[in-house]
Amino acid sequence: MSEDTSRIRKHHAPENMALLRRIAVSLLRQEKTLKRGVQGKQLKAAMNPAYLLRVLSR
Repeated sequence: MSEDTSRIRKHHAPENMALLRRIAVSLLRQEKTLKRGVQGKQLKAAMNPAYLLRVLSR
């Protein structure tokens, strides 16, 4: 998720973004209808709003 290139460095923002990233990865891992890795599911969710809603509705 490009954590190394992130420019978020002030106050509590890095911790907040780390939490959101962990939640996103957890939701992608729980989604079992697509037989791909987390990166493949991430790309599919970026391209397909219906799949994104399926992932977020878990």
